[in-house]
Amino acid sequence: MAWCWPVPDDLALLVDAARRAGEIALGFFRAEPAVWDKPDGAGPVSEADLAVDRMLREALLAARPSYGWLSEETEDSSARLDAERLFIIDPIDGTRAFIQGSGSWAHSLAVAEAGQVTAAVVYLPTSGRMYTASLGGGAFLDGAPIRASDVCRLEEATLLAARPAMDPWNWLGGAVPPVSREFRSSLAYRMSLVGEGRHDAMLTLRATWEWDIAAGSLIVSEAGGVVSDRRLSPLRFNTPTARVNGVLAAGPGLHRLLGARLSQA
Repeated sequence: MAWCWPVPDDLALLVDAARRAGEIALGFFRAEPAVWDKPDGAGPVSEADLAVDRMLREALLAARPSYGWLSEETEDSSARLDAERLFIIDPIDGTRAFIQGSGSWAHSLAVAEAGQVTAAVVYLPTSGRMYTASLGGGAFLDGAPIRASDVCRLEEATLLAARPAMDPWNWLGGAVPPVSREFRSSLAYRMSLVGEGRHDAMLTLRATWEWDIAAGSLIVSEAGGVVSDRRLSPLRFNTPTARVNGVLAAGPGLHRLLGARLSQA
């Protein structure tokens, strides 16, 4: 199969759409938007999520009508599986943080082809931080190149993860690695911080939706990091379930160290 390369201007399209999404979301931020719970314990959603999703769907598909669509806030359709390319979108990644008034939420926008992300944007409107990447074109923060950390000692590493990931039964022999754990609500932002090298690794052991990690995965890999599922298999996108088996992202040396310690039970 021929290697996939970004369609010209896909990244520019995502950047423009992310900025427009930020303008909409900030109009609802800390303004008591309507909030309700999704069915089956899938978490909260706000009117801001839906407003952003609606704008992105209309704008992006108008620009690329042949692309498929996968978004957290749009009912899924199997038609996307037949699309040569598709958008993978999380309108607001970190909705809980958004509702609580914390600024650590993001818009996560990606284009994928043949299972591979080819263009990616993670945008934090409250700070104006814009992470971008294109396949083979590198990763950037606000236009400046970024590089994943080269830390190779667990004792020196910071790991972005939820507290349950550090429970002993998740690690071989119950030996929790001696890393410093921190947390951010948005998975896309966690991955971007790893790509930037501000943190050394991120880990989630739960089944993870593609829209949460598609954009971040390319940012990490184009920054020289390694991204896999919890069993160290490469990530593939636009799958029938739209989920992956957890995510581990880090610089190459640290990825090997953490991966070797993870329990596969």
